[in-house]
Amino acid sequence: MKRELIFEGNEKRIYATDNPHLVVFHFKDVTVAYNNVKRARFEGKGVLDNRISAFLLGYLNRCGVPTHFVELCGDREQLCRKIEIIPLEVVFHNRMAGTLAAKLGVPDGFKPGNTVVDLCFNNDELGDPLVNSDQAVALGLASYEELEQMFSMAKRAGALLTELFHRAGIELVDAKFEFGRSSQTGEIIISDELSPDTCRLWDEESGERLDKDRFRLDLGKVVPSYAKVLERLENI
Repeated sequence: MKRELIFEGNEKRIYATDNPHLVVFHFKDVTVAYNNVKRARFEGKGVLDNRISAFLLGYLNRCGVPTHFVELCGDREQLCRKIEIIPLEVVFHNRMAGTLAAKLGVPDGFKPGNTVVDLCFNNDELGDPLVNSDQAVALGLASYEELEQMFSMAKRAGALLTELFHRAGIELVDAKFEFGRSSQTGEIIISDELSPDTCRLWDEESGERLDKDRFRLDLGKVVPSYAKVLERLENI
């Protein structure tokens, strides 16, 4: 049973449950970009984010990559394992796009001969800066062993999702993975969400963007694009 609100972010609320090791994630229709500089509301977006994230996290669970997702429990809600947040992001890139492309001076969408994996300090006030493993350990954010697990899981999850989206006619350009320590077991698991809010997704034939760049770049059709992603995944 859903209990009291324990956290509210820009795009989600998290509620306690009768089980101390489980929480309920509630997806709102709000979307933000550029570290909360840009903000808007799109009717129905929370429902789509919830269903897409449940689909992708459930897929990773079945493939042996542990996540916090347990089950859907409503149009906007899902039951998840409670975690201790690790304030780091591991970003998996099949292409260099957005901020990364601009930082490195390459064309948006540049496709390298290798897969690029970044580590970022998840801190809005600092602009989510890139950090290396030594810096993350020095700040007490994670141990070297935990970082090794996170990189390994992100690479495995990125490869699995690349193949899954390809079957749906979508190219996974990049994906942001967040992690936490399970409150029950202490194991490292993927947390938060996987959706067009946290992945860049391009139509393989047309190159059409089907992700949050619709909002970032004022391209319009945010909800229809997210709906297209969900429909294609469910039709695989």
